[in-house]
Amino acid sequence: MDFELSNEQRMILDYGDRVAQEFDRRYWMRYAERHETPRELFRRIADDGFLGLMVPEAYGGGGQGMLEMALFMEGLSNNGIPLLSLVVNSTMSLALIAMHGTEQQKQKYLPAACRGDIKFCFAITEPNAGSNTMEITTLARREAQGFRLKGQKTFITDADTADYALVVARTRPHTEVARKTDGFTLFVLDMKQPGVSKAAIPVSVPMPESQWQLFFDDVELEEADALGTVDDGFRILFDTLNPERIILSALCVGIGRYALRRAVEYASERKVFNQVPIGAYQGLQHPLAAAHAEVELAGLMTHKAAWAFDRRLPAGEYANMAKYAAAEAGIHAVDAAIQCFGGNGFTKEYGMFDLYPMVRLLRTAPLNREMVLNYIGEKVMGLPRSY
Repeated sequence: MDFELSNEQRMILDYGDRVAQEFDRRYWMRYAERHETPRELFRRIADDGFLGLMVPEAYGGGGQGMLEMALFMEGLSNNGIPLLSLVVNSTMSLALIAMHGTEQQKQKYLPAACRGDIKFCFAITEPNAGSNTMEITTLARREAQGFRLKGQKTFITDADTADYALVVARTRPHTEVARKTDGFTLFVLDMKQPGVSKAAIPVSVPMPESQWQLFFDDVELEEADALGTVDDGFRILFDTLNPERIILSALCVGIGRYALRRAVEYASERKVFNQVPIGAYQGLQHPLAAAHAEVELAGLMTHKAAWAFDRRLPAGEYANMAKYAAAEAGIHAVDAAIQCFGGNGFTKEYGMFDLYPMVRLLRTAPLNREMVLNYIGEKVMGLPRSY
């Protein structure tokens, strides 16, 4: 693995610095506090060709890989602009359609999505299944002309602004399959279809994106709506779940860097007692330095996971370790930064505590720390299954 970024990759990383000159953290927070989409920012990102970064150029995209997408998120988050919409739309949905869609699906959805004319959400989580995806109960029953979808999803990001959803459903119940991974199918669902309804889930985390429950009441689907092979959808799920972990790791790394940069600036100027900058005191310096080391180590594992994914190598080991390391590093970095600011760290003026809910959320979502450690213990280290 080459640790030096190419000129193009450096430009992608640095894009966050450029866009932040016009759309900065204060701009992001205005929308985050109202859970509203920052439309001007998304328009700029679309116009600059970054929404479809992982989509081939033939379909209007940037023709780049997972590493470039992670660098893009890193660059934005380095400036305090984390966008979960880029996770569910650009990384999980558009890239998956580009990899596994039919030619008709690619032509129908990708150019418009890359332009920002249409938007996707990703629907997998269910209230009764949680992390146990094997036992989801949303069912698409085959009929003569296609399928009828019935079930419920929860914590679906941006379901209110999405035109389409990638829905993970069972086309055979888990009680009727030989292997628990059989019987999964992904569908492209028009959110305006009759039988689709939604309800908001109020959350306490400041972010532009909102969370929703989705309900499917005998929604009609066609054979052409299936993404990939019917009943064999689990095989392609990891082409979206590993990227989800990778891109969120990049987000945590970026937020950690942003918090530490703000703390260093503050600690280098703030003077008390003997008029020595507080950053000279080891009681502040060491926690910031330790957090910096954690963040940069997590960044390296994030890049390695993206590198492996782009080469079609098994990426689950690295993606899960990156997600664990980055979430922990992000929390430690923000916590150390808040402590550095003292009472000012809790004020709206300085905006430091506003960073904490996002990084703390990502210790739990989309896969909690305990399940990530279970994966590492069992799948990577070879320990007995614990659950």
